[in-house]
Amino acid sequence: MQWNELGVRGAFAFTPDVYPDRRGLFVSPFQNGPFTEATGRPLFPITLTGHSRNQRGVVRGVHFTTAPPGMATYVTCSRGSAVDMVVDLRVGSPTFGQWDSVVLDSEKFRAVYLPVGMGHAFQALEDTTVISYLMSGGYVPEHEKAISVFDPALALPLRDDIPPILSDRDRAAPTLAETRELGLLPDYAECLRLDALLGRTTAPGGA
Repeated sequence: MQWNELGVRGAFAFTPDVYPDRRGLFVSPFQNGPFTEATGRPLFPITLTGHSRNQRGVVRGVHFTTAPPGMATYVTCSRGSAVDMVVDLRVGSPTFGQWDSVVLDSEKFRAVYLPVGMGHAFQALEDTTVISYLMSGGYVPEHEKAISVFDPALALPLRDDIPPILSDRDRAAPTLAETRELGLLPDYAECLRLDALLGRTTAPGGA
């Protein structure tokens, strides 16, 4: 498995080796050794897993969890393909307001790790695209927030040739500046503290 840090501090992309044969293929999208090498600690304790199935053009995000409690996430694509976007929402971070993107698909099986305080969005490029998540926390509606993917200050790389399909909530989401004025954005130092706690609560050997 190869890995690289993305353009927002603390987020990483992982590219596993894929082993095809006449039966199909085998791949390990998460591997604890490379993850620990990249981040300096094993994967967070997994509290929740999730899968979303999406039509071509579906856009989800930009979603984030207030901190505390915060949430770390490991994202892969098990079917289809999507442009996956990571946005640094941590006030005080050296890369605050910046983003990076990775194409996730079921050919290369790349994965993205988002530490506490990151915003996440994706745009499905094919019908029946399945995005899978490993998450450090459970779903609590009042902790889950959204920022507009159309915020011109972010200028996220949405495909112009694919009509976007959004939930009512995501379409009405405020801008980054509006969310900051409301005091909802996570604090960088607090996010680092929460990430460190996740590292200390990971069992030996990782998840």
